[in-house]
Amino acid sequence: MEFTTCYCPHPQCPHYGQRGFGTHLVRCGADRGIPRLLCTRCQGTFSVRQGTAYFGVRAEEPNDTIAMRALAEGNALRGTGRIVEVDKDTICDWVDRAGRHCRAVTTYLCDTLHITECQVDELWSCVRKKEAHLSVAEKGLALYGDAWVWIAFAPAWRLVAAFVVGKRDQAHANVLLERVQAVSCGYIPFFTSDQLPPYAHALLHVYGTPEILLHIPGKRGPKPTAKRLPPADLPYAQVVKRRKSGRVVEVTTKIIFGSEAAVQARLAASLVSQTMNTSFVERNNLTCRQCNGRRSRKVLSFSKDLTW
Repeated sequence: MEFTTCYCPHPQCPHYGQRGFGTHLVRCGADRGIPRLLCTRCQGTFSVRQGTAYFGVRAEEPNDTIAMRALAEGNALRGTGRIVEVDKDTICDWVDRAGRHCRAVTTYLCDTLHITECQVDELWSCVRKKEAHLSVAEKGLALYGDAWVWIAFAPAWRLVAAFVVGKRDQAHANVLLERVQAVSCGYIPFFTSDQLPPYAHALLHVYGTPEILLHIPGKRGPKPTAKRLPPADLPYAQVVKRRKSGRVVEVTTKIIFGSEAAVQARLAASLVSQTMNTSFVERNNLTCRQCNGRRSRKVLSFSKDLTW
């Protein structure tokens, strides 16, 4: 195991967060075969797995790594358990730990991304059963039925900048765009999507500016509600697909926010796109379906619980 990346995890230590194996960090025995380190400044001990995805896992590190690689390649939970000779519930615990750690690392690293182009789309799946087959009680729980994965994709880096799992409604569309804004540096990217109406409202919710209403004395009637207006530097276009008998027969584009000149200027500066499209996020959707059985269509590997 590589010790040079270890650091003292105790906040009260004057060398908290500083790497120093061989200087203020020394070996101090082992716990169930897992080495421990001693900080000579604060006299605190800790596991070498502190702050990693392996922390709290009692299995040998190679088995955990093999299991994560097998799952990343599309292996089933039970199949992976048979490969490393552990129970499927243990595999589920490892996946949960690894997922939480990956999310923490991604949140820490992706905070000031200069996203110039962003394609948004939604990916259908279901939990336990389809929405049309739910009973009245199950619909009230809102835990089963159709589950949509909202994805914001940065084509220049082939990066999923943000995603949300939930229903296909306005609230989750707003959360997706809020997360895009949270990981960006403040620059408004060029957005493209399909013709789903919630995207336009979500963009106004996140990037729009409130309309200034002038009060007219003596005018009767209810007070008008202020609307949100798109800023001048918010270009947004939609890819409209016309289908016939379930097949796409025509694809057109429509500019929703911004001028034609502004959109063409963004396309000219783009490193990957020459036309208004959602090809990159749709290709990423195919990768997700191919690598993750829970998102595949017409299979028995769909999730039985919303958490998974």
